[in-house]
Amino acid sequence: MFKKEEKIEKAYKNLKFLNSSSARTIRILSEFYEPESRFKKNNIVDTIVFFGSARIKSKKSALEELKNFKTMERKSSGYEAKLKRLEANLIMSKYYEDAVELSKRLTSWSISLPTDEHRFIICSGGGPGIMEAANKGAKLAKGKSLGLNISIPYEQFVNKYVDPEFAFEFHYFFMRKFWFVYLAKALIVFPGGFGTLDELMELLTLIQTGKVKKQMKVIVYDEKFWNKVINFDALIEMGTISKGDLKLFEFSNSVDDAFNKITKHFAKHYLINGGKKPNKRKPLWG
Repeated sequence: MFKKEEKIEKAYKNLKFLNSSSARTIRILSEFYEPESRFKKNNIVDTIVFFGSARIKSKKSALEELKNFKTMERKSSGYEAKLKRLEANLIMSKYYEDAVELSKRLTSWSISLPTDEHRFIICSGGGPGIMEAANKGAKLAKGKSLGLNISIPYEQFVNKYVDPEFAFEFHYFFMRKFWFVYLAKALIVFPGGFGTLDELMELLTLIQTGKVKKQMKVIVYDEKFWNKVINFDALIEMGTISKGDLKLFEFSNSVDDAFNKITKHFAKHYLINGGKKPNKRKPLWG
């Protein structure tokens, strides 16, 4: 029996329960309501999402690693293989620099819009690589950007270009993906691996099946890279997708082209007064 002076712990303070399988639905709901409350508090309306590899490095970093490695003893084990990989990193660093520049230009453009709301702000997965590049570009333009980080075994930490009030930490991939898509009016998919392929294919499936009903611009960056990775023509030839499915996205091969396609899309669907002012939007937060 409990003594009179003993206090019974409230369920919402019971960490053992909250971290148990019985409270999984509570944890899932927390990853919906907590971000929602912060988006509402910070007056965030919509986003431009950057997807891409966490492994792609900046040109400066790639050059430095390659230079340092070349000073090593050439007879060391695995020298040629590692040299080849570091040279590939330098080639791929082009995408990091392009992501920085595109994010910077889009942020400057969105800041110039006459509104007190946060419209079309940059959003990334919050980690390194292309994610860092997107947040860095926004910071260079003196704008805010979101970082939707995910807790994974090889710890991914929010990069330094995301302000604390715009940094989020998710446990569930599907809740993180929900917030990527729910707020997005445009997505740019830079070269990447399994994670980027997963995000791209899920997004295209949602649009193809009508689960995403808003006007969403999907830019797949660098046609040469993606046609090498995914044989879209073979999918059409084998009848697993239709030719019309390729209209679900557009390729862009330069920062200028991607910037123009996105801003023209916004001018057509989300801006008024000759593309100079955001239109009245349906409130996200009831």
